Amino acid sequence: MHGIIEIENMEFYAYHGCFEEEAIVGNKFLVNLTIEMNPDVPAQTDSINDAVNYQLAYFIVKREMAIRSHLLEHVGGRIVDALYKELTGIQKVAVKVSKMNPPMGGPIQKVSVTVVR
Repeated sequence: MHGIIEIENMEFYAYHGCFEEEAIVGNKFLVNLTIEMNPDVPAQTDSINDAVNYQLAYFIVKREMAIRSHLLEHVGGRIVDALYKELTGIQKVAVKVSKMNPPMGGPIQKVSVTVVR
């Protein structure tokens, strides 16, 4: 069996970016997380101890979003590394980090980077 956990549109206010103003003013970010896992054991036991704890996954993302980075690639990579380090049962992770209204000289809804491992 194959399973997917998705945590979608987690919203954070953070200070990521290369410009000095971004470190001062900050911006809104959205994070989408996809975790591939095997649901066989938790589907039978109904125990959180046998499952990928997606509440803990959320808190890991929240913690990593609070650490300032210049690049979205760095934020996404840190999140992926922390998830693999702190959660068990993960087969594959994709994290998409989106910066809303990025300061790029024109109206842009968002720019996103997706990191997969």
